[in-house]
Amino acid sequence: MAKKDDEAASAAPEVKNELTIQKIYMKDCSFEAPNAPGIFRLDWQPEVNFELASDSSKMEGDEGLYEVVLRITVTAKIQQKIAFLMEVHQAGIFTVKDFNEEQMKYIFGSICPSILFPYARETIASGVSHGGFPQLNLAPINFDAVFAQQMQKQQEEAESKRAGDAALN
Repeated sequence: MAKKDDEAASAAPEVKNELTIQKIYMKDCSFEAPNAPGIFRLDWQPEVNFELASDSSKMEGDEGLYEVVLRITVTAKIQQKIAFLMEVHQAGIFTVKDFNEEQMKYIFGSICPSILFPYARETIASGVSHGGFPQLNLAPINFDAVFAQQMQKQQEEAESKRAGDAALN
């Protein structure tokens, strides 16, 4: 019986793809409350603006190692005055090997940011609270949907550019 199990294992295709987390860390973090302490006297009815972006880069000298940085900026205003501005750059080092180009785009555009987001979310909640404001709990983000929107936008821009180039010829 053991011989059949060994044969089955050797007949199975070898999986080469690798995606592992090597390190998660905070690369940058800043908190500003430029209108404190006066802002604390206003009714807390903030207008909150949220910006999100991510980048990835291959690390020099290490095959398959990439740094992915998720950047989140949150600005809260009351009566057109900035109550606080918090920016977090949550980063991770990931081993990513033996994926095709489309898979790599998805990994860096959706999977890695999904891994990093809870860490950034906790940093923002804690930082805002330590700044004297009510805790800000960011809603979960569907990075698959964000990635799909980015891919669609890039495709539309490429088609628009091709149409513009064709019109010039």
